[in-house]
Amino acid sequence: MPLLFCNIVKLFCEVDDFVKQHHVQWNPILLAFYNKEFPDLVCYSWFVRLIPRCLLLLCAYARNLRGEVSGINFIDSTTIQVCKPKRMNRNKVFRGIAKKGKSTIGWFFGFKLHLIVNDSGEILSITITSGNVDDRTPVPYLAKELWGKLFGDKGYISKTLGDYLLKQGTTLFTGMRKGMKKQLIHLQDKILLRKRCIIETINDQLKNMSQIEHSRHRSVNNFMTNMLSGIIAYMKQPKKPSIKHQLPALALTN
Repeated sequence: MPLLFCNIVKLFCEVDDFVKQHHVQWNPILLAFYNKEFPDLVCYSWFVRLIPRCLLLLCAYARNLRGEVSGINFIDSTTIQVCKPKRMNRNKVFRGIAKKGKSTIGWFFGFKLHLIVNDSGEILSITITSGNVDDRTPVPYLAKELWGKLFGDKGYISKTLGDYLLKQGTTLFTGMRKGMKKQLIHLQDKILLRKRCIIETINDQLKNMSQIEHSRHRSVNNFMTNMLSGIIAYMKQPKKPSIKHQLPALALTN
């Protein structure tokens, strides 16, 4: 039996068991075509119309797949563009929801996906905001179940945010902007701050392998379903980007 088919069967059995565990709670909104034998497959157009019905179940399943907090956490956001900025006034699907924002690569129209991952590349928390939301805004919500250290880029610099997280048991580490007063930082934390590329790799995989970003959505519900499906596909990857905790050898002197 081919490995790919084995993986599909394994995934189906896992999802089937998950649905059965929540059968009473989710039964009113389960997909109309979901049953043990799949006797009558629906056409593609009807399938697309049925997709949004599994959105809540996908949210629950994604939450069930979250990784474990290890004390070493990385945070970042990535843009989810729904159309080119010059066409945003003609976009009817996301009118009033998607917003124009600016990232390091320029202006875009759409949303932001905010992630926190651990050092093993496992997703700990996610949220989606409009494209014009400051990266620091959703951090208290994302980090409410964290502890240990949280590493982010310069966009997360904020004394108020740092103090808030510290009271919750999480220390925020960010890069330094030009002109800022340098602060002492432990060598290990400095190395981990440089390892922040792990979450950038994850964002790249979500876009290019899980295909969470495209401009062919015809409804907001389908957009969210596609987004969650791509995130779950990443969560199910057997091999994820991770970091090795290796400190440089330090010479000991008497």
